Amino acid sequence: MRNEFYFQIEVSNEQLEYATKLVEHSIQHHSVSDIFQNDPDGKKRQREFRLTGTLGEVMFADAYELKRPHRSFGAVDGQDDGQDFLLEIDGKTYSFDIKSMGRKNNIFKENYVLNLPSYQMQKSSSLTDYYYCISLHQFNERYIASFIGFVSKKEIQLGKTGVLYQSGTKRIKDDGKFFTFQRDTYEVDFKDISTPLLTPRIKNLAGFQLKKILAPFKK
Repeated sequence: MRNEFYFQIEVSNEQLEYATKLVEHSIQHHSVSDIFQNDPDGKKRQREFRLTGTLGEVMFADAYELKRPHRSFGAVDGQDDGQDFLLEIDGKTYSFDIKSMGRKNNIFKENYVLNLPSYQMQKSSSLTDYYYCISLHQFNERYIASFIGFVSKKEIQLGKTGVLYQSGTKRIKDDGKFFTFQRDTYEVDFKDISTPLLTPRIKNLAGFQLKKILAPFKK
């Protein structure tokens, strides 16, 4: 198991407001379509989807003292080719693509997964070195951001981690419900995601806690 721990921090009102403004601007002014364009409840889901992604990027930037994003999804001139941030590790600079998801809580098990669309890795223009997984949930009317960790794009492509499922594959969730992949997708188990980078500054952020990923519940 690669993941020794993950950490959580609180989302401030200012961080949420900043991300929300970017999202509202993107919905009103940006033209790039997304997966909810033909959904009857598309506008609501589109807003939730974009807020999750944008807020994750804002939290990552603030945690690692990087420049915040100034656009949300949808800007024609804002496509980043999978390079949300550049972060230095042991003297080398790597490109990170932030993958944020919304969940009901942050109690995670080893068999929970990060889903990564295959087409993003196959793009010749992709600049990604690592995918960084962040989960967001609401608790006592506040958002909590859980930094799960990161996984190498190259290791996924080489088959060293993750499993590729073809479009149309049915999968069963932890609660017993089924869903079907709409496109070729890699699943990476949380236990195979590398422990998140932790700095002294992060330990002093509001709501900081170290947490462990749990073994799957026995049935």
